[in-house]
Amino acid sequence: MRFGIERLATTLMLTWACGFGAVAGAAQTAAPAMLSRGPEAHGNPQGMQARPVSDEHTNPEGGSGYTEKALVRGEHFMIATANPLASEAGYEMLRRGGSAVDAAIAAQLVLNLVEPQSSGIGGGAFMVYYSQADDKLIAYDGRETAPMSAQSARFMHDGRPLPYGAAVNSGMSVGVPGVLRAVELAHGQHGLLPWPDLFQPAINIAENGFPVSRRMHMMVARSKALARQPAAAAYFFDDEGKPWPVGHVLKNPEFAKVLRLIAGQGADAFYTGSIAHDIVDAVRTHDTPGDLALADMEGYEAKQRQALCGAYRSYRVCGMPPPSSGVLGILQMLGILEQFPMSSYEPTSLQAVHYFSEAGRLAYADRDYYVADPGFVDVPVKALIDPTYLKARAALIDADRSMGVAPPGDPVSRLASLGRDNALEIPSTSHIVAVDAQGNVLSMTTTIESAFGSKIFVHGFLLNNQLTDFSLNPMDRQGRLVANRVEPGKRPRSTMAPVIVFREGKPYMAVGSPGGSAIMNYVAQALVGVMDWKLDIQQAISLPHYGSRNRQTELERGTSLEGLAQPLRAMGHEVNLLEFPSGLQGIVIDEHGLSGGADPRREGVALGD
Repeated sequence: MRFGIERLATTLMLTWACGFGAVAGAAQTAAPAMLSRGPEAHGNPQGMQARPVSDEHTNPEGGSGYTEKALVRGEHFMIATANPLASEAGYEMLRRGGSAVDAAIAAQLVLNLVEPQSSGIGGGAFMVYYSQADDKLIAYDGRETAPMSAQSARFMHDGRPLPYGAAVNSGMSVGVPGVLRAVELAHGQHGLLPWPDLFQPAINIAENGFPVSRRMHMMVARSKALARQPAAAAYFFDDEGKPWPVGHVLKNPEFAKVLRLIAGQGADAFYTGSIAHDIVDAVRTHDTPGDLALADMEGYEAKQRQALCGAYRSYRVCGMPPPSSGVLGILQMLGILEQFPMSSYEPTSLQAVHYFSEAGRLAYADRDYYVADPGFVDVPVKALIDPTYLKARAALIDADRSMGVAPPGDPVSRLASLGRDNALEIPSTSHIVAVDAQGNVLSMTTTIESAFGSKIFVHGFLLNNQLTDFSLNPMDRQGRLVANRVEPGKRPRSTMAPVIVFREGKPYMAVGSPGGSAIMNYVAQALVGVMDWKLDIQQAISLPHYGSRNRQTELERGTSLEGLAQPLRAMGHEVNLLEFPSGLQGIVIDEHGLSGGADPRREGVALGD
């Protein structure tokens, strides 16, 4: 198969020359002036120094500049991903008549190469898929699982949680990867192109090479832990121990071999045999070894779940249920915000930031106690999004004063028995949205957890460190068990929030983002931007970020929001200015056709016809 060679060659040249900032499809509408940013955000090298220490644990993947992007329009199909080469791979599948699932798989495999810090076959994914033919919405759970030998005190030492680096960059942090089983399951039900065809773009790029982007170079340069892993260092650094420079053509023949095996034999080639053996061996022989076993790999199963839905004004918002807390939290935020006239506030006004942040406090307060793997914990989903409950939560918000740290609610009289979670939940992830010519819609969030995951590199790909999404401490100071504690075979809680929105019974929008625990705020803001403020999807994605994770009120540094810091402090908000390197992707389907947007904080593009 020839992979759109002319388009690919053009993309490669633009990628090399422009650091992924110039390939954005058909430009339609520039972001309005209200989305303006500070001077350091516009690709100014002085604005891209190493992130401050205060951002280390909240945003370890870091920012890499800001490139204004324009709305992309199409009539028949569209895909948006975090990298032009991945978007090209998905676009090629759609052009050939493939489904949205086909496009997402091809894109994900390319992301493993060109955005290795964020996702790959060594990690997991959540996917929400709307099938036009039978008017059905399906959620696919490819979340990693804990080994069957895992114990609840996994990340404790002498009665205290392990330090950040010791927990994250270790064999103990590696869960059984789930993404391949999940996409194989979805392809079996909704794929239109042959499975092997979906691997060809990534195989070609792995064998022929791709130019290292500015973002990838910066992420490698920032990761001291990556340089300490011999196998990873041999791939990501030159003979002198320096990160490959921007534009260097990087090849990955080992990964191409892995892809050929999986293309020919299915996901079994990954979960059994030599690949599985080498994954297990790498984890168990690490300096801080884990307990992953071949039986854990062989026994992994992706799950098909019922999507979680709730109403917001005239829309129906649907997405991934637990073990993700993301869509549940977003539905809580929206239910709270529905009590206020959000459409009457400017998107970056003091009132909008105040109410949005207070709603976030309340939602994050609940997620820290209630949400975990539903196979192990009875998550009170219906009670947490019940309109009466959310109206009562909204009544806690004062128009003129921040509540500070919000208390959790108790809709099912269980709070007294629950401990508070202290998972790290680090934001290195990617998002894909796609709409195919048949009208099927996909929203998929995919991850290896922190930047470059566990840093353990096997056969050309990185392994996740997803088990640090469990609470590090299995119980709180009062001795109450945490719902999201480590248990054998359990899936760690996530905030990933792939969303599909319906209007008048038809799919209207697909959106999602990376960002660790900040994902709820990123996606909720984009949803409010489109549904309340009537922005196009690119404008909504480009909004300066703000919100609260029930700590400080967080404002995106280098944006016009900095001017709100003092007025917010006067209202009792503790304000923190920080980088918010989201990676939102979104597509809107309306009477004008398809319109797509990609986050200006990353390399992504939307492509469509």
